[in-house]
Amino acid sequence: MKNAVIGNNKQKANLIVLGAVPRLLYLLQQETSSTELKTECAVVLGSLAMGTENNVKSLLDCHIIPALLQGLLSPDLKFIEACLRCLRTIFTSPVTPEELLYTDATVIPHLMALLSRSRYTQEYICQIFSHCCKGPDHQTILFNHGAVQNIAHLLTSLSYKVRMQALKCFSVLAFENPQVSMTLVNVLVDGELLPQIFVKMLQRDKPIEMQLTSAKCLTYMCRAGAIRTDDNCIVLKTLPCLVRMCSKERLLEERVEGAETLAYLIEPDVELQRIASITDHLIAMLADYFKYPSSVSAITDIKRLDHDLKHAHELRQAAFKLYASLGANDEDIRKKIIETENMMDRIVTGLSESSVKVRLAAVRCLHSLSRSVQQLRTSFQDHAVWKPLMKVLQNAPDEILVVASSMLCNLLLEFSPSKEPILESGAVELLCGLTQSENPALRVNGIWALMNMAFQAEQKIKADILRSLSTEQLFRLLSDSDLNVLMKTLGLLRNLLSTRPTLCILANIADGTTAKDLIMTNDDILQKIKYYMGHSHVKLQLAAMFCISNLIWNEEEGSQERQDKLRDMGIVDILHKLSQSPDSNLCDKAKMALQQYLA
Repeated sequence: MKNAVIGNNKQKANLIVLGAVPRLLYLLQQETSSTELKTECAVVLGSLAMGTENNVKSLLDCHIIPALLQGLLSPDLKFIEACLRCLRTIFTSPVTPEELLYTDATVIPHLMALLSRSRYTQEYICQIFSHCCKGPDHQTILFNHGAVQNIAHLLTSLSYKVRMQALKCFSVLAFENPQVSMTLVNVLVDGELLPQIFVKMLQRDKPIEMQLTSAKCLTYMCRAGAIRTDDNCIVLKTLPCLVRMCSKERLLEERVEGAETLAYLIEPDVELQRIASITDHLIAMLADYFKYPSSVSAITDIKRLDHDLKHAHELRQAAFKLYASLGANDEDIRKKIIETENMMDRIVTGLSESSVKVRLAAVRCLHSLSRSVQQLRTSFQDHAVWKPLMKVLQNAPDEILVVASSMLCNLLLEFSPSKEPILESGAVELLCGLTQSENPALRVNGIWALMNMAFQAEQKIKADILRSLSTEQLFRLLSDSDLNVLMKTLGLLRNLLSTRPTLCILANIADGTTAKDLIMTNDDILQKIKYYMGHSHVKLQLAAMFCISNLIWNEEEGSQERQDKLRDMGIVDILHKLSQSPDSNLCDKAKMALQQYLA
């Protein structure tokens, strides 16, 4: 059987259909089977698992995992290794749920104990751990069972495969995990600290896979706060190593992983963004990510070419991610990115790609670039970026909506030339819809964009916003549990109520009811504003004060009636109280408002 199935997927499928799996598992678990027979069974099962995903599903359906884990209790090393090899193959398949490793609490400590048995147990167990460690719960289980101490010394193993799998373990253990990362910084192996060992492993003479994985370990430790961003091992070693991975010479998956890891490393730190942007012409180098594969004739391996064409979208996604990180803070870097050949066209194209991941990365990239006043006035206008953006907002998954709506906020700032066309393309309804989302980030962005839209806008736009939003929804938002939503809603109110010079107002009087009238006739909303004037949070008090000031401003039609109504509500008493406030800002605003009553 073993010789029939090795390397032959058709034969593997045949044997499975004929019912070989339950029989092999039966023999594997029989007390009376000799160790040789059990080992042969494990080898055949391992070979069947090497086939298609359907094969692995068939094995899982026959409960192969508990049977193999049971086999690990045998005293015989060859049999243990055969079971581990089969487990490794099964756990590295995408169809196997990681949880199956953690269902029985005795398994992890037993695997830790088996690490010392042979280089094969070390290689397979580390590989199983690095594939089955998904998220903080798994990290904690492995960490509490001594993973760091048990795996650290394997980094100096004579076997390359063992060193490599141990390294992968550390990268998944450290990812977004301060507890593990802080521990790793102080671990000694043969008198050398772990970060030093990682640095040695990312030198140019090491295999690429090793360089990349060590760079990931150091990146994750840095992002988790265990290594400073200005530490030499980051600035002089990790960052340049990741930039090298982005070069044309590297394979597609290396370029993808290099760019994505670099994007993650520099994301929060403007200094690292500046250093990366001037290392090895990185910004120009990333432009090549869009022209892949460069020359078909250069790629002799037809299988490789086929693979790369299928995965070319991953390159584009990685490039967008890295551009977004590079341009997150620095105006000069944004300018450089936008001036790279056809960059805006490429991003705009990315917004309508079929892959959700590429769309998300393209929106992130645009959002990062839209933080620039200069670019909003120029490139964003030249390329009518708002058009594809409005399309993206029509029916996107939440993660894209959050970034795209956040970017819309920037495009709606009053100096942005895109503001007018966006309004004309139905943005008001769209944003009012977002304010009803379950997701607080979407509610904030919806309101924020409306707030920007209402700033110094004509009465018609303000009336449109209030009509679409409805006073009921405005009231709901003023009672939202999320502080950011409250702040932005009060900001929207302030902008809806604020006045432009008298002439504009006169010109717009014919528009019928103004926003002010709508608010003044809604007692619920007035009570809410009054409530926030007395809130313990100064920012909320200030925001409410702005709304009141706008309502009682003297030089406007109807200000007398509004002042009287608000006085009856007890607003004047609150203003007197606030004029004694220790917060100078609040105190000044209250005094100014009282002046309106005296004028």
